[in-house]
Amino acid sequence: MRVINVQNLTRDYGSGKGIFDVSIQVEKGEVFGFLGPNGAGKTTTIRHLMGFIKPKAGNCQIDGLDCWKDRGEIQKGLGYIPGEISFFDDMTGKEFLKFVADYRNLGKENRMQEMLERFESNPKGKIKKMSKGMKQKLGIVSAFMHNPDILILDEPTSGLDPLMQNRFVELIAEEKKKGKTILLSSHMFEEVERTCDRIGIIRNGKLVTVDAVETLRERHMHTYTVHLDSPQLAEDFARDFQGVCDGNRVTVAAKQSLETIFMNYYGGEEND
Repeated sequence: MRVINVQNLTRDYGSGKGIFDVSIQVEKGEVFGFLGPNGAGKTTTIRHLMGFIKPKAGNCQIDGLDCWKDRGEIQKGLGYIPGEISFFDDMTGKEFLKFVADYRNLGKENRMQEMLERFESNPKGKIKKMSKGMKQKLGIVSAFMHNPDILILDEPTSGLDPLMQNRFVELIAEEKKKGKTILLSSHMFEEVERTCDRIGIIRNGKLVTVDAVETLRERHMHTYTVHLDSPQLAEDFARDFQGVCDGNRVTVAAKQSLETIFMNYYGGEEND
């Protein structure tokens, strides 16, 4: 079942800025990774999905609802972490989370305390005095506390230390097992490799590829042939590196990391 559906979405800001003919589909229970550098169009796409921007051309839907016309209904149940989180700085973290809970009409049956403990977060202090990492944790808690079935996460681990980044990866894996549908925009290659079923890479506002992680690796696999001094050395080398031995010649296939594949797409026209 298709939960997130972006069809030929275009928003031209001029001078080559914007997004152009972007199409993305995310199935129920899938974690979809959205990769691209700053300014590539990730956040613009996500703002359309959130109903913050009206499409100039194309359309986008979440759970069969139009992201612009039905934005209020969509936002009721969605979990969202923006790329740059804005808070009421004079509030304490505790006051902010209570505000979110009241806004969503949450009773005592919510995941606030679970998320605070998972991310070792103390929300009592004033938000304006919090570090970026603490504010990010607050954003994560508010996005997950109402246990949404659909999550749109824009650079969700920005500012988190490696331990908390790992906790977040574990959380995404758990939510995926529950059948949640997640669109995850990230610069963290390991994070994407560990959590995402498929990946879309966007460059200059245009999608350059959408594929499963393993398919991307296989497509960018390199084969090397090594000549050794003797068949015995060749056999030893083949055994150590999972190669295929033919006399004193060994053929080895090497898959590239996601980061290397990503850089291939951003390395210039010769890598298109």
